[in-house]
Amino acid sequence: MTFAAPFSGFSPAAIQFLRDLAEHNDRDWFRAHKDVYEAELQIPLGRLVVQTSERLQKLKIPLRGDPKRSVFRIYRDTRFSPDKTPYKTHVSAVFDRNLTKGGDGILYVHIDPAGSFVALGFYRPLPPRLTRLREAIVDKRARFFKVLDHLREHGLELSADEEALKRVPRGFEEFTDNEVAPYLKHRSFVVHRPLTEDSVKQASLPDVLLDFTMAGLPFLKFGWEAL
Repeated sequence: MTFAAPFSGFSPAAIQFLRDLAEHNDRDWFRAHKDVYEAELQIPLGRLVVQTSERLQKLKIPLRGDPKRSVFRIYRDTRFSPDKTPYKTHVSAVFDRNLTKGGDGILYVHIDPAGSFVALGFYRPLPPRLTRLREAIVDKRARFFKVLDHLREHGLELSADEEALKRVPRGFEEFTDNEVAPYLKHRSFVVHRPLTEDSVKQASLPDVLLDFTMAGLPFLKFGWEAL
């Protein structure tokens, strides 16, 4: 499987495959159409990862992607889920600093007929890193709010966290009534932007990912320095 050719966009057949998979999510159907998955989704996604990673490196942005290590498997882990359908109905990949799919500041792309998007930030960081992020928000709050203003200038907002705490975490009680309190309750710090179906079909998608990353880079740098 080669990923050297330029990314040319996801074809209509790729999007249709994911729609059909949502209706026929079983192993027999997938095996019968696996060649379509590989040609229309797996190879183009690998090329997207390679091309985007090269552009990030040229700009000295410390995010890397590899078509084998950075792409998420389409097979679902059903061991602890009541949903036993064997396949995801989207494809996705992550760019990070060490090619481990880690949560220490990532760029993530998600291709899905139900709603594609690109995101960056710190998703479920481990407790010590989460504490350091919260400490940075408190200690450098003026800069933190400038970063949020920068995001807004580019049409971005820190996403709501469905897993946010009800109260400020232990050790930060003195900031309960402070303007930083809502952010201290976060368990993840993520910014995202929707991708239209038309945009994921274009060869310019790496540019879209790069523009988004540049807009969110001050946010990533703030977190990286805290960690």
